[in-house]
Amino acid sequence: MALRIEELAKTIDHTLLRADATRTDIEKICEEAREHHFAAVVVFPCYVPLASTLLKGHDVKVCTVVSFPFGGDTTITKVRAAENAVGAGADEVEFVINIGAMLSGNFRLVRDEIASVVRAVRMKSVNVGKGLVLVKVIMETSYLDKKLKRLACRMIEDGGADFVKTSTGYGPEGATVADVELLRDELSENLGVKASGGIRTAEDAETMINAGAARLGTSHAVDIMNEFSEHKE
Repeated sequence: MALRIEELAKTIDHTLLRADATRTDIEKICEEAREHHFAAVVVFPCYVPLASTLLKGHDVKVCTVVSFPFGGDTTITKVRAAENAVGAGADEVEFVINIGAMLSGNFRLVRDEIASVVRAVRMKSVNVGKGLVLVKVIMETSYLDKKLKRLACRMIEDGGADFVKTSTGYGPEGATVADVELLRDELSENLGVKASGGIRTAEDAETMINAGAARLGTSHAVDIMNEFSEHKE
């Protein structure tokens, strides 16, 4: 089935997670997101209030990141950061698992951390009167073998998250078709897969969607939309 441009737009999280991102840059990506009706913008926590104001009344969510990009913060730090993000106006929260703990075999820490962050987001969203705030757990697949990826999927699902995200874009490798397919096969239909890292062209985007990704994280969103439009004309 051919992908329509409106469908493509609603898979895209328009992402700006650069250290040198300025207020003007955030204003620009929010304007672009409104124009193209992207699923969300992804910004650092300090820019959540601004993005929330700029996107109020529009069909674009505000997403932010926690313990990004390395995942090495303590559980309580991640919990407080997630709560703060929801309180500041975030509609979606992404956080990186403790990769070192996963590789060390400390699976209880990873499992408990996922459950704690998800629970904190759910409770905070109720307390501030928001609807469902999506939680996306970033696995950073390039560091994990297949066995650990499958185990992480089970822990993320048991923890009550909404999405598994492949990568931060800061690891050795971004999203791959093989990883997206593996995650999609391991997870129930209740959880989505977000492919992120290295998605730069319309072909990349379509390939990841066909592999099973429901969301795409990219800093090349406008280029992808323009390229897709040209090919469909």
